[in-house]
Amino acid sequence: MTLMHRELALKLALVTWLTAVWVLLWGNVSVANIAGGIVVALFVTTVLALPTVPVEGRVHPLSVVRLVGVLVYYALVSSVQVAWAAVRPGPNPVNAVLRYPVRIKSDLVLTFMVDSLNMVPGTLVLEIDRAERVLYIHVLDVAKPDAIDQFRTIVRVYEDAFIRAFERDSEWHPAVVHTTRDDEDTVVETAHDITTDYSAGPDGKDRR
Repeated sequence: MTLMHRELALKLALVTWLTAVWVLLWGNVSVANIAGGIVVALFVTTVLALPTVPVEGRVHPLSVVRLVGVLVYYALVSSVQVAWAAVRPGPNPVNAVLRYPVRIKSDLVLTFMVDSLNMVPGTLVLEIDRAERVLYIHVLDVAKPDAIDQFRTIVRVYEDAFIRAFERDSEWHPAVVHTTRDDEDTVVETAHDITTDYSAGPDGKDRR
């Protein structure tokens, strides 16, 4: 299937989906509602079309299943930890903002990972530095000496799971859609320059 045929198939599927949603909103299957849904769907996909999202790498179903398991497991563990921090006696939990360099190259996969981190109770990604590929993450309850290292380990597990599911090094390449040669060179240079030191910043000091 050529790129043009793939885009046409995706647009047809989107028009069909939007038309079905339109009919469901009206609550009545009729020729007028179907025709109206098609008109609205064509307007949305043509006049209000969003830019194409570059997609790199491949999807590995078994790794996706493992990724879902990782997300569910740590979401449950974090829920218990946050609940205990809220009801336990003693001083208020100590919070911190941690600097975490990522190895993920694709902005799309990075967005998936950030959204997943934001769903973890007590965790919030405050800032994304796309140029340096760095996340600044707010973390709850890091009073224990090893709490920061434990959190970095959890984020590393998340990142590894996303890379195995969507962005293995042997398969990943910059998307050519809506990119220039300079863009591709920048992505490749960034991928080679990303640090893998997850315990400290560039100056050797932990960023809290």
